[in-house]
Amino acid sequence: MNPDDSSGCPKCGHTDASTDSISTTGGGLSKMFDIQTKKFSVVSCENCGYSELYKNVRDRGSDVVDVFFG
Repeated sequence: MNPDDSSGCPKCGHTDASTDSISTTGGGLSKMFDIQTKKFSVVSCENCGYSELYKNVRDRGSDVVDVFFG
């Protein structure tokens, strides 16, 4: 991968990615009662598996992939 090339996976340069979402617990009472209050979108490279989490992204799946690829 050319260091000046800002498109593709930041790790391997591959251009195929998938998106998913996860929920996690916060701290305090939500952790004690296992209440999942934090939501993240996950963008993962289909080639190497490198993943990035994006907080508070709702209905912006394609925008998140654009951010991942630069």
